Amino acid sequence: MKKPSPNIPCPCQSGLKYKKCCQKYHKGALPSTALNLMRSRYSAYALGIADYIIATTHPDNCDFSEDKTRWKGEILQFSTSTLFEGLKIHDFTSAQTEAYVTFEAILSSGILKEKSRFLKENGRWLYVEGVVFSQDPNG
Repeated sequence: MKKPSPNIPCPCQSGLKYKKCCQKYHKGALPSTALNLMRSRYSAYALGIADYIIATTHPDNCDFSEDKTRWKGEILQFSTSTLFEGLKIHDFTSAQTEAYVTFEAILSSGILKEKSRFLKENGRWLYVEGVVFSQDPNG
């Protein structure tokens, strides 16, 4: 994938330019909250920055793999075959070392509604797991 322009609107829907929002995290700054991590992970998927997804995934996550080459390929395949059309944050709760973000990601394949769990370890927030909600309006 080509390098994203710093002047594009940030994919996380913050209303800021990428250079004023998620780019700093993709370049190595640590998100201060799990919400910032979640937004920056969405942007990383949208922009095909697989190394960031790998670096911010907790080892207990079911997708975590020691085979980084294969895992990176899977992330890039998903990123390039999916249009990331929007992000809506519904809820964010945080304690000192554990946080939850409920969001909707509007994708070309449909709407993904998830409650994500994050843990803070050694000063870094990491994505642990997510519970995907059914798209059935009744539940």
